[in-house]
Amino acid sequence: MDSRESDWREEAENSILLKAVSHWREGSEKWFQGSYDRLPETLRVNPMSEEKDWVESWLSGVGANRIPWFSGPGSAWEMPFERGSAKEEVKILMAALHETGRITRQEAVSMLPVLALDPTPGQIVLDLCASPGSKTTQICEHLGDSGAVIANEVISSRVNTLVTNVHRHASKTVLVVHHDGRHIPKVPGSGFDRVLVDVPCTGSGTTRKNPDVWRKWRPSSGRSLHSLQYDLLSRAIAVTRPGGRVVYSTCSLDPIENEAVVSRVVASGKVRVIPCGNLLSGVPSRPGMTNWPLLNDRGELDLESKPEDYLLPTKDKAVSSQLNDCLRVWNDEIGGGGFFLAVLERVQEEELGREIIPFPSQKTFDDSESFPQPIDEKRETELREIWGSVPSNMWSRGKSLLWSSDEIRKIWDDDRTRKNGRELIPGGRWRPLKVIHLGLIAARLRKGSLDRTVSRAARRLRGEISGPFVNVDEIVIDDILQGKEPHRTDIESLVETDRGSRILVGPSGYCLAVWVGSRVTPMVSQSEIFVMRSMRDLPFVPREEE
Repeated sequence: MDSRESDWREEAENSILLKAVSHWREGSEKWFQGSYDRLPETLRVNPMSEEKDWVESWLSGVGANRIPWFSGPGSAWEMPFERGSAKEEVKILMAALHETGRITRQEAVSMLPVLALDPTPGQIVLDLCASPGSKTTQICEHLGDSGAVIANEVISSRVNTLVTNVHRHASKTVLVVHHDGRHIPKVPGSGFDRVLVDVPCTGSGTTRKNPDVWRKWRPSSGRSLHSLQYDLLSRAIAVTRPGGRVVYSTCSLDPIENEAVVSRVVASGKVRVIPCGNLLSGVPSRPGMTNWPLLNDRGELDLESKPEDYLLPTKDKAVSSQLNDCLRVWNDEIGGGGFFLAVLERVQEEELGREIIPFPSQKTFDDSESFPQPIDEKRETELREIWGSVPSNMWSRGKSLLWSSDEIRKIWDDDRTRKNGRELIPGGRWRPLKVIHLGLIAARLRKGSLDRTVSRAARRLRGEISGPFVNVDEIVIDDILQGKEPHRTDIESLVETDRGSRILVGPSGYCLAVWVGSRVTPMVSQSEIFVMRSMRDLPFVPREEE
């Protein structure tokens, strides 16, 4: 054990958090023993990847095990080593699989909220506190190619991380926006079908991932975050349609951040708690707490302060009885991180029937040119000439052409209300949403014209367009992936065409974007090349010329 590891152990054994847990449950020592060692590496396999069967076979071959309680459309796996400790080729290939969107590295308990949210294709979903994006991409996998997930993040630097992750995953259904979640607009006006509220928290359940929590955690931190957590959940409820579902989650064990927040919103009468048992069958868990103590920063019972009533257990039995239907995951019982979640259903409300007055002027609400815009007639004509046809729901932003789902286009087209529904703004704009990115990057532009089709979008575009695709033998793709120039006899049909962007299609259906010039150059990342070499059992040294 190195010196820092020894320091962590001493900090943990004398921590305020360990004292607090002794007030929250029996067997705090057992919890401690399951809350100290580093987490195993865990990940999801993207079910939308054409190579998912190969990925799962590779995972099984290196000793990974399926996570038995995972019930998503793909699969989830636990690797036979700690986070960040993969070795040699396994480390390189796992990183490449993540970077190319075939897997997503994610803590196991972090997968629970989306399983409880249970989004289905065609739904409009809001991920209120979305960065870094692992839950957003998990929602995308539930939606497939229909529906929309509006992924929101308030902190600018974290928006960049979120966009990077959705680019990596390459889904048509994602719409990244940048708002304070406490004031996010109600777009669409009818409300969201599903809302995920994974709020900022003190992270007291993350000791196996963040050892510094042992030293830093204090009960006062949970009290200071409670109002923000409540405000975020309240806004989530306000923008959910009647009958829609909200999932509230934290990686905290503190009831002040969990049951106390849920208790406040349930008391409003706008939501009811849905039992989690059927949604998360097989997950090692306990019911939510109905009674909890208030603690001071020594981890002892606070007998001096006079806290707000909403921080204390409610005396309303109708509210208290619903807290048992929340779900608590303790580190020692799941063999991972600690977690809390509550599934809420928006209660039907009587329509007020207030009059909507058309808003006469659109000028104030014109969208900035930096926002994605539907392609214009000139771009459609260009695409039709080069691609042969134009897929629906194409957008332009900067040097990229983007491809989205029908539901994202509907959000753009639909009228939306402002000033609490008293005025109506015609559709055909993003405002009041501040949109940073949407959909799948389908092509890149250069000097205002189409430059090349993006490899990651190629296989899906193949069913929509014909222009850039060239059928070749597998040996051509194998040579290019190994850094070799294909034999001219193998690519006669290719070199006879004009120079520029092409998508090579092998008999297996694999699509490889290339640039045809004085030589044929792959237009894909080194991670993609590494993955495909591994899948095709290609040597890493180019074979000698025949």
